[in-house]
Parts: sequence; C-alpha cells; structure tokens
Amino acid sequence: MMKMNFDVTAKKLFGVRYERLNRTLFLDLVVFWGLHIAGFRVEIAPFILYLMAGAFSAGVMWLALSSEDNRANMENLFMLPFEGRTLVLSYVAALGAYTLFTKTAGLLAVVWAVSHWSWAEIWGSVFCALAAIVVVSCLYPLRLGCTDAYAFYIQPASRRRTVKSYRRHSVRRYLFRYLMAHKNYLVNTAAMWGVACILPVLFGEMEARFVLPIGFAILSLNTPICILLSCDLALERAVWFLPGQQKAFCVPYCLFIFLCNLAANTVFLCSWQIQLGGIAPLHVLTAVCFAWLSATGSVLLEWYCPIRGWKIESDLWHHPRKYVVPAVMLLLAGLVSMF
Repeated sequence: MMKMNFDVTAKKLFGVRYERLNRTLFLDLVVFWGLHIAGFRVEIAPFILYLMAGAFSAGVMWLALSSEDNRANMENLFMLPFEGRTLVLSYVAALGAYTLFTKTAGLLAVVWAVSHWSWAEIWGSVFCALAAIVVVSCLYPLRLGCTDAYAFYIQPASRRRTVKSYRRHSVRRYLFRYLMAHKNYLVNTAAMWGVACILPVLFGEMEARFVLPIGFAILSLNTPICILLSCDLALERAVWFLPGQQKAFCVPYCLFIFLCNLAANTVFLCSWQIQLGGIAPLHVLTAVCFAWLSATGSVLLEWYCPIRGWKIESDLWHHPRKYVVPAVMLLLAGLVSMF
C-alpha cells in the first residue's frame, strides 16, 4: 500500500517512467562537470554550505507541501482505502525525493563544482538537506493544529472564503485577492525588501553610480509575482477571451509588478541613504526606469512565453526563465554604470 501511494505522487512529479528525474540528474552532472573543469574556485565555509543546503531544501519542501496543484492528487488518494500514517509517509517521501533530487541536487552540484570539498562536507550537506526536509514535514501539518493525513490537503480558495461579487471585472482587484490568498507571495516580497536593506552593507565600499543599478537588477528577481499566467491556466484562458486583452490585463499587470519593483528599489535607496548617504535625483530616476523596464519584460515573457509542463508551483519558482529579466537588467546595469 505504501509503495502504491508513493508511486501515485512520484509519477506525477517525475513522470510515468521517472524520465524527468533521470533528465534532471543528467543535467546536474553536466553542470557540475562543466563548472569543475572551468577551474573557477571560491572558498565556502562548511557552516555556510550546510546552511545553504538546509535552508534551500526547507524552503522548497514547504512550497511543495503548500502547492495547490497537489490537491487533486490528494483527493484521489483519499478516495482509496488508506491508513493515515502510511499515506503521510509515502506522500512526504515522494515530495522529499522531489525536493532533494530535482532542486537541492542542482544547488549542490554548483556549490561542489566551484569549491574545495571533502567527503565529510558532502555527506554533511546531504544530511542537512534531509534533516530540513524531515523538520518541515513535521512542522507543516501543525499550522492547522492536527497531524493526520488531512492536514496536508489544501482546500480550494473558493471554500476558504466568501468572495463578494462585482458587476465589472477588475484586474487590480483580482491581483489583490490573489496575494491575499497566497501569503507566500507576500513573504517573498518582504524577503526582497530585507535583501534591499542588506545590499548597501555588501556594496558599501563601491561608488553608488556603479552598484545602484546592479542592486536594482538583483531586486527584480521577485519570481512569484511574475508568473501569474503560467501558474493559473484558467486565468490565462479567461484573459485571452477578454476584449482588448493587452490593455485589459497586461497594462494593470505591468503596473502591479512595477509598483512591487519600485517598492523594493525605494527600500534599497532609503537604506543606502541612511547608511552611506549621497543619493541624488538621478539615482531615483534610475530606480524608476529599472522598475518599469523589468516589469515590462516580465509581462512580455508571461504573455508570449508562458511556462508549460510544470508539475507543482515550486517548478515555476525555480524555472530557469526567472533569470532572464534579471540577467538583461544586469547587462543594462553595466552599460548604465559605464556612462
């Protein structure tokens, strides 16, 4: 019974014949070998290595458990005869394997390739990742005050709250409701504000005109708010049926991302002014321009190149496409710094 429950979830995540797992591990091996033979090396303390492995695995595991895309899978499992402990162990084991082999393995492949390591550090980082997965699996159901199998079931948003109806549609209202229903998006935005406060400490010894554009580019890496069409196929279909889709949806959506980016850039500028000083009107104008350009690029990617073939929301958060706009912004930051 446990193997059957494990296969139901694992095949959804890895493919019917686990072909996705094999492809991911092969790509991780290619990345590791390519970086290793490049000869680039950095010093990474064991504590930092263990912290990265544990924190990253814990975050991915929590996102996997919180994904609403697992709701249908859990409903199918609940329709079968099951024993609570067996179902929980098999479900958590499948998501833990997904976290370790498709997400953490990629991070460790990069870290191990560019640093000097020993076998003790390798096993230590793997152990920290596994420990983080187990701890998150134990803490997650406690948020509902229970520890049975139903604590892992995500109820549809329509059942969690009563939504007031309106005569006219409003994209801004939808975006607000979406954020209120997905608190992890708000947490990620708050984390970006925390990064904005720390960046002046990291860049303090460099001139503002060189590093401020780089900081604006880094702060554009707010993945969740840039994947709303990719993560909601029903919304995408509804948007395509709207009259004047670009104006009806893309303009408010672009404005929404722009305000989120501008808020992070404002926190960055305020933190820089408080700690180092020297912020000029030109820097403020640069912050506005970077916020607008990154918002426009994110919306264009969502409109013309939405992400397909993902299994759970964690795939979207860690999809390589998330780096396209920040990478372009970094190149632009280099040009701006030169002139």
